[in-house]
Amino acid sequence: MPSMITHVVIFWTDKNDPAARARLLEGTRLLADIPGVLEYRQGPPVPSPRGVVDDSFTAAISMTFATPGDADSYQTHPLHQKFVQEYVKPLVRRFTVFDFGTA
Repeated sequence: MPSMITHVVIFWTDKNDPAARARLLEGTRLLADIPGVLEYRQGPPVPSPRGVVDDSFTAAISMTFATPGDADSYQTHPLHQKFVQEYVKPLVRRFTVFDFGTA
């Protein structure tokens, strides 16, 4: 079982609403303050001419947790719940989550 967990979330908002992306990225900053988050990063896609790169999304976040337990606690933390209610539900059309472990 991996010791560290990296959590990646890719978001799609309305492309015709640039304010939605700005607000979403602002909201993701709440997540950096959740106990157990070792590393936090967020940003928009980097346009790419390479066909294998999906740059259709609006914004992405990644964070690293020391243990699977820290990743589990993050899911139920009040700041994460606030982010979901105040930013994801009203702004995000679609999202995809990837979690992977590292030794």
